[in-house]
Amino acid sequence: MTVPKELMEILACPKCKGDVKEKGMFILCEQCDLAYPVIDEDIPDMLIDDAWNLEKAKKTGFEHDLEL
Repeated sequence: MTVPKELMEILACPKCKGDVKEKGMFILCEQCDLAYPVIDEDIPDMLIDDAWNLEKAKKTGFEHDLEL
């Protein structure tokens, strides 16, 4: 799964407006500790309410889903 390079170049975290990177099935914002899911293989869901909290995922054992 790959988000188009052109889209990744303009994407920013909707919460902090910081840089994001693609990792597995997610777009990660390390500044906010949020992971935004990628749906239909190449469409990022950048809604804050749909984002996974990275710290919570690590504590609950779901970090493997985020490929961390």
